[in-house]
Formats: sequence, C-alpha cells, structure tokens
Amino acid sequence: MDFRIPAGLQSYLRELDAFIEEEIRPLERQDDNARFFDHRREFARTDWDRGGIPSAEWEALLAEARRRADRAGHYRAQLPAHLGGRGLGNLEMAVIRDHFASQGLGLHCDLQNEHCIVGNNVGLMLLTNYGSEAQIAQWKEKVASGDAHFSFAVTEPDHGSDATYMETTATRTEGGWLLNGEKMWNTGVHIAERDIVFARTHGEPGSAEGITAFLVPMDAPGVEVLEYTWTFNMPSDHAHVRFTDVRVPEADLFGEYGRGLQIVQHFFNENRIRQAASSLGAAQYCIDESVRYAKERKPFGEPLATNQGVQFPLVDLQARAAMLRAFVRETAWLMDEDGAFTVSDRISMANYQGNRLACDAADQAMQVHGGLGYSRKKPFEHIYRHHRRYRITEGADEIQMRRIAGYMFGFMSQRTPKGVTTDAYVTQQEA
Repeated sequence: MDFRIPAGLQSYLRELDAFIEEEIRPLERQDDNARFFDHRREFARTDWDRGGIPSAEWEALLAEARRRADRAGHYRAQLPAHLGGRGLGNLEMAVIRDHFASQGLGLHCDLQNEHCIVGNNVGLMLLTNYGSEAQIAQWKEKVASGDAHFSFAVTEPDHGSDATYMETTATRTEGGWLLNGEKMWNTGVHIAERDIVFARTHGEPGSAEGITAFLVPMDAPGVEVLEYTWTFNMPSDHAHVRFTDVRVPEADLFGEYGRGLQIVQHFFNENRIRQAASSLGAAQYCIDESVRYAKERKPFGEPLATNQGVQFPLVDLQARAAMLRAFVRETAWLMDEDGAFTVSDRISMANYQGNRLACDAADQAMQVHGGLGYSRKKPFEHIYRHHRRYRITEGADEIQMRRIAGYMFGFMSQRTPKGVTTDAYVTQQEA
C-alpha cells in the first residue's frame, strides 16, 4: 500500500494554488472585498432586510470566482470528461477539500455557501445519476457551470432524522401530480430554479418504499417560502417552504417512482465524506495558527509554547487530525473502488469525528489566542459557528453513531442502507 498522495494529484494541488494566487487572491483584495472575510464578514454577507439571506454583493463575488475557476478548467474538475471535467473521484475531492480548508477563510473555498473553486456539484451528480434524458438535456450545462441551482427538500417541521415518516404527499392526477406539505431547512431556495422535493406517493409511514422525488419550479403556483430561519451563523438561506396543491407534470418526476430514498442516501454519502475532509482542514488551520501564535506570544517574558498546558491540548488535536486524515482518505478511496454505499459506516465515522474535531480545534484556538481569539479579528468564532452546524445537518452525530451501531450489531446490511438498491446505483454509474 502506498499512502502518499498520487503524483498527479500533487501536481494539480500546485496548479490550484497557483491559480488562487493569480486569480482569486487579487479578487479578494479589490473593491474592499476583504469585508467579506475580516471582522465585518457576517454583516457584509447578510441581507438583514430580506430575511437574513446572503447579500447580493456576496453572491455576485462568489459567482465571479466560479466563472474564473470555470474558465481555467477547475470548477467542473470533479465531473467526467464529457461534462468538461477531469473526472476527480472521492479521494481527490477529499484531499482538495482538506487542502483548501487548511488555508483558512478565503474566496477559494467558503463552505458557508458550499462554495469552492473546485465545485462540489452534488446537484449535477444527482441529475446525471437519476435524471431523465430530457431533464439532463435541459439542465446539464446550466448546473455544471453553476448558472442554475437545485435545492434539496427532505426535512420537515415534524420529521428530520428519519425521512421515511415524512408527511409531504404527492397524489397522482391527470397528467401529473398534486403536491402538498411543508419542508424545513430547504437550503438555497432563494436562488434555486428547481427544488428537489421528496414526497410520499404510496406505502406506509416508516417504509423506505413509496418516497418519490420531484423537480419543482420555485415559481410554481402554490410554492410559498414562509421564512428563512436565522441561525448561529449568518447569513442563513435555510427556508421553511409550504407546498399547497402544487401541480407537478409527470415529466418532472425525478428518478425512479417510489425509490426516492436512494437519492437522499446517495446525496448524503457523497456530501458527508467531503464535509469530513473540509472539517479536518479547518481543524488543521486552527491548530497551525495556534502553534504559530504560541511561539510568538510572550507573556511573562516566555513564549506560550514553552507551557505544557498550551502544548498538550494542541498535541492531542494534531494526533486526532493525523489519524482522521488517514481514515478519511482510505474511506474516500474505498468509495471510488467499491461504490458510495459500500462503506457507509466508515463515512459516518469520518463525518461525525471530523465535525467534532473542527469544533474542538476552533474552541482551543480561541483559548490559545485569548481575547484576540474570541474577537472577530480572528476567524475562529466563524469557523466554530459554521462547523457546529455540521454536527446536526445531514445526520446529527447521534444519527451517524446509530448508523455505525446498526452495522456493528447486525441491524443493518453493509451494502444496502435503508431505501437503497445497490445494483441500481452501480448500473447508473456504469451507464
């Protein structure tokens, strides 16, 4: 076994770093764009008068960074060659996400908006795996370039961790479906052309069978955004959306009838490993900055770094980061080799451990930096507030642990998480 980063990926990391220095850093510095990253970041990014959603200026800056990255051939790098990409797999994406996040806040990769110059285009991944030929033809280029966006509507006001109990329903009508229900934490609907809405079409509550996905236009009659829920980290584009007698044509059914839970599981598995890598990189940034500051800061005439009370917590964090990095990369490699659903327990381990590590490292960085660390002159409070979210979204820590326990104690089958038909996934991937 060779645990070194492949030479081709090392070369690409150097290429990405050069692009960031040549194209992205100058964009960060012009027109006072520093306001989106320094102590003014929360206020510059947030449109307080429009429900706390991201400001138009902030999203315009992100869009310009994506355009530059797309022109340079980086934004679509994870996509296969026929979609204009380099065919990066889960391992490459994990290494890149770790590498980017370890550089701290910046326009190259800002996870608050799931923004990255190497796009984590989950919407396109779902489209190409589950969309019809007509849907792919209509949306492929727009979603690939970042000019169109899909939202993802699973969680409901009364149902979160177990999506199989959702109360949103879709009833068959002449020529299509009638959709009714409510969704919470429907992220990004303020700019989404379509919302991937999951609804029960048949089957009993709790059953994996009978959940179907639909591509719902956000401007369809009956779609209503009730509020954007303000969160620990602002801006917030997490909406509470109501669907009242929304007519959805048959052509907008997304994926296989009654098999929508597989789409949910696929989305989560792909996102969780990259989320773990990003949390790992953010933790490493906090560790590295704390070590640097501890060597420079000299209270009582001696560097903080001479104190074991400062050293040992950072040593422990460094050890956790090193072990997690090896685990994340091995898990991502296994996903590429054997399929996204073959190591679901490991993905859950990496995810909750990575997200906890990021929070612990940010908290310790604040402590090492003292009052300065607690202030907004340093990014640690922002990192903590953002990554604290990941300990809840896309499967809370406890849900990840429950999933692992299911595999450990034999309550779940390794290759078939709830609602997943592995053979169908393999067939789509090969196609």
